Amino acid sequence: MNARTRDDSRRTGRRVLISLLVALVLLGGLAAAGGYLWTQYGEQISLAMGWSTNDYDDSDQGEETTVTIREGEIGEDIAASLEKAGVVKTSDAFYELLLAQEPQVEFLPGIYTVRERMSSQAALEALQDPENRQQLSATLPEGLTIEGTLELLSEGSGIPYEEFVAAAENPAAYGLPEGVPSLEGWLFPATYEFSPEMTAEDIIGLLVSHQVQVLDEFGVAEADRERVLTIASIVQREGRNEDFSKISQVIHKRLEVDMALGMDSTAQYGSGEHGSFWSSDEALSDDNPWNTYVHKGLPIGPISNPGRAAIDAALHPADTDWLYFVNAPGGDGALTFTTNEAEHEAAIQEYRDWCAATPDSGC
Repeated sequence: MNARTRDDSRRTGRRVLISLLVALVLLGGLAAAGGYLWTQYGEQISLAMGWSTNDYDDSDQGEETTVTIREGEIGEDIAASLEKAGVVKTSDAFYELLLAQEPQVEFLPGIYTVRERMSSQAALEALQDPENRQQLSATLPEGLTIEGTLELLSEGSGIPYEEFVAAAENPAAYGLPEGVPSLEGWLFPATYEFSPEMTAEDIIGLLVSHQVQVLDEFGVAEADRERVLTIASIVQREGRNEDFSKISQVIHKRLEVDMALGMDSTAQYGSGEHGSFWSSDEALSDDNPWNTYVHKGLPIGPISNPGRAAIDAALHPADTDWLYFVNAPGGDGALTFTTNEAEHEAAIQEYRDWCAATPDSGC
């Protein structure tokens, strides 16, 4: 082969190699472009070609989860929430199903227990089933302290306890009279239902407004509210409903004659011995502004959240001359009321004798 022939062969080889390289680059570019397009539009292409569906088929439902429906949300909002939570495959499928319903579907606000990877039909049925709607509520018994009340509110609403504590720090934020140091006594005991969008401040405001409403029903002037609630809170903690007006009478009578109230419930509250049966010597002698053994007059504020009956009793004491009361034998919560110290000491001894003879009584 001469030199000219070799040069022609080399040029031909280079042209073939270049052509192959160009072809590979073009194919690689097409593959990359195709991969990008599939990433962006593959789902739509699959749906259009009938290769896939925009809905789950319920054959592989996942773990339980929750979805919140808020007041004022429309079908599109709910569909978007379901897709975001992984409950339905696409919001479009759920929303199209909603539009096809006759009559139109209405949703109750709330938190619903559903499952991941549900068909739109199954998700719709789950949201219409009242068994799946979590009840956000709290039942607050009379006589709870603010701490116990906030704990129940946290459990019932799902809002952290710390948020309730922070929300309760400023009583003035809820329109309470100037000088009220705490929300103690102002959180009316009742059963409440909450909506998912409510905050700790909203819930506390609801309870305070209920208490104010009850005080207004009784005709309590704004300047007298804290005093009435303080008396009612002691009444609430000292005995049974049937004795409320009698306990109130003892409180009013002692205040009238400038006698120390000497209420164990106040001494226990001030020293942190909530719920104790007998007050310790430390509690009875502790110098705190709630201890009515140490300080004459009413404590600095309420010691619990009183109910309607206790408020009524605080405003309408019984018409008697009793100055004392103590637990009566029997263990049923009854009280023995007396007018003088000698009778009171005798009643105390009678109760102690019964306790000694009844070791399982808990006293």
